[in-house]
Amino acid sequence: MSATSPWLPTAPCTLAGCLTGSGPVVGRVRRLLRVGAVVCWLLVGVLLAPPVRRTPARFRAAAVRTWARALLKALGVRLRTRGSCPPGPALVVANHVSWLDVLLLAAVRPGRMLAKAEVARYPVLGPLARYGGTLFIERDRLRRLPGTVGEIAAVLRSGGTVVAFPEGSTWCGRRHGRFRHAVFQAALDAGAAVQPVAIRYRQTGRDPAAVAAFVGEDTLGASLRRVLAARGLTAEVEALAPLAPEAAADRAALARRSADLVMTRMSVTDYAPGHDRTA
Repeated sequence: MSATSPWLPTAPCTLAGCLTGSGPVVGRVRRLLRVGAVVCWLLVGVLLAPPVRRTPARFRAAAVRTWARALLKALGVRLRTRGSCPPGPALVVANHVSWLDVLLLAAVRPGRMLAKAEVARYPVLGPLARYGGTLFIERDRLRRLPGTVGEIAAVLRSGGTVVAFPEGSTWCGRRHGRFRHAVFQAALDAGAAVQPVAIRYRQTGRDPAAVAAFVGEDTLGASLRRVLAARGLTAEVEALAPLAPEAAADRAALARRSADLVMTRMSVTDYAPGHDRTA
């Protein structure tokens, strides 16, 4: 697929190139305990998702935050947060490193996630995503792009929050991609604020921590095993100042402004040059 697709950008990150060396790990017993805790919290999520979905929005958001934080703790990931997210509708946009990013943002600013359609078919995670109101993107069908943007705008107009990863692909944390423009059109159409968020993983003696990255030909199972084995893995989530829709002339400018804020905070000055040809 061409790199010009708004949903299917290419990332140069690979397992061989990015996941080099090994960081500190926990013992076998600790790993088994983590596995047991993760399974328990996933089952709790599956069982409670249907009734929680029918509760008032404030209670639902609190329940999602509590569950996401508990699951992160079960995985052995320490969460550190900075900044604050003002109340009200917002398009939350963040850099994308790992499948863990979804849990991090759910623990900080729950909202309707934007995800590829394949996620709906994942065991356990698929049902949880559907119950959570995830907006699924069929990324290889660009004719449906305007409809997807319209759906996002409708959620924002109704006072909801939508969470998206505009890089469109996961990156290792040492390199980053530019933010694709299309999703920002929904914020402009709805007159909703854009909330940029910077995500970084650290591990004892390793900064950034590539152990959390989910890139290239990596599998979810292999990535999960690395995270479960990692010692001292910390995820930092920093909410930056929201951008009003009138802060930029168009979706391209709004995307660039958001990306610049995130990457500057991540101390990235040169990210994916030449990959900014987006819808």
